[in-house]
Amino acid sequence: MTAAAPDLLRRLERFIWGERGVALPAWQAGSLRLVRTVLILVRDLVDGQLTLRAMSLVYTTLLSIVPLLALSFSVLKAFGVHNQIQPMLLRFLEPLGENGAEIAHNIIEFIQRMNVGVLGAVGLVLLLYTAISLMQKIEESLNYIWHVHRPRPLADRFSRYLSVLLVGPILVFSALGITATVMRIETVRGLLAIDMLGQVVQKISGLTPYLLVIAAFTFVYVFIPNTRIRFRAALIGGIAGGVAWQTAGWGFAAFVASSNQYAAIYSSLAILVLFMIWLYLSWLILLFGASVAFYVQHPEYLYASTGEPRLSNRMRERLALSVMSLIAGRFLAGDPMPSLPELTRLLRMPTHVLQTVLEALEGRRLLLQSTDDPPLYLPARDPSLIPVTQVLETVRIAGEERFFTPDRLPAPPPVDQVLERMRQAIESSVDGISVRELASATMADATACQVVEADD
Repeated sequence: MTAAAPDLLRRLERFIWGERGVALPAWQAGSLRLVRTVLILVRDLVDGQLTLRAMSLVYTTLLSIVPLLALSFSVLKAFGVHNQIQPMLLRFLEPLGENGAEIAHNIIEFIQRMNVGVLGAVGLVLLLYTAISLMQKIEESLNYIWHVHRPRPLADRFSRYLSVLLVGPILVFSALGITATVMRIETVRGLLAIDMLGQVVQKISGLTPYLLVIAAFTFVYVFIPNTRIRFRAALIGGIAGGVAWQTAGWGFAAFVASSNQYAAIYSSLAILVLFMIWLYLSWLILLFGASVAFYVQHPEYLYASTGEPRLSNRMRERLALSVMSLIAGRFLAGDPMPSLPELTRLLRMPTHVLQTVLEALEGRRLLLQSTDDPPLYLPARDPSLIPVTQVLETVRIAGEERFFTPDRLPAPPPVDQVLERMRQAIESSVDGISVRELASATMADATACQVVEADD
């Protein structure tokens, strides 16, 4: 029995991760994808990067929560709804029980004591910076999850952050106010008096906390990362994060109500400790939902090994030639040029890996990006003037200028001779073949396959 256990585990692992190239029924493929996603999410949580970023967000939140709410308070005060901040804060801190009410009361007192006139210009700038720093931390964390390495331009970041900080609260309270107004209309009250409709509305009202949190999470996943997020992926992530957050709130409330040792150990600091733990759980759940959205949109990242995928030299050469052939084929046929998301979908390669090869080809002026959003890739010159040997050489030497070059690695003469013979053999075998010829041959093969399939 003991000897059979490792063999059973190997078979199970091979079944879960080893069926990528095999055509499976839709229900089985969907089930395998769900199992892989759950395993990868557990691995990411155990790996520790999400927890570290959640801890960083807790620290930034403690510094910026008063300035952040002060800005929202100032905006809402102009619309006469500033008194609604405390109920929303109480709602967020509800899992802390009586401690939550005390924390909310203290935060509101801090906000009311803040006087912009006393702060002066420097103090006002620091106030804005502290509030915006939280938004920047959130974007950095979500960009990490979405494997985005290029931050937004400074002007774009500033406008987006101010939109969330200033316009966001107005939209939230406007929606709540419209809902309350509609519920007070006599016609609506008459409809609610009908037993069946009243029960339906009551059930929906019970789901309102879930719906609000799901909507907030979905908005964050769509609006904050510096990449294009499909609404379906963001919504699934929002549902996973919203349900987890509400469920964690119930569990944390039960934990606070049943444990008195924190007050005995930490005394007056117990409130702060519990508050920090709840902040940590909230941020971790937000990042967890973002991970769910990422894997829904990018199933190509569902692989068994940990860390970023690294390609072998053979795979880089294969990928570079496939990319150039696909882009040149689109260019020659007059079809729309592909974007990075489309290349990721067509080649079934992780975005990070594909982007590394694309950047190398761009650096050697073999590809160009358009100004579209998202950018489209097109040949930098006539494909007939791009030899295949240049594409292969590009991916072979990628990264040398930033790290080491062959000149910095002394090698014995026999080693240099072998490497030179290999280079000459490659050049002689593919000499004279251009990317245009490669793309034309690929297009001819694809047409022949389509004709055969049509005949069958």
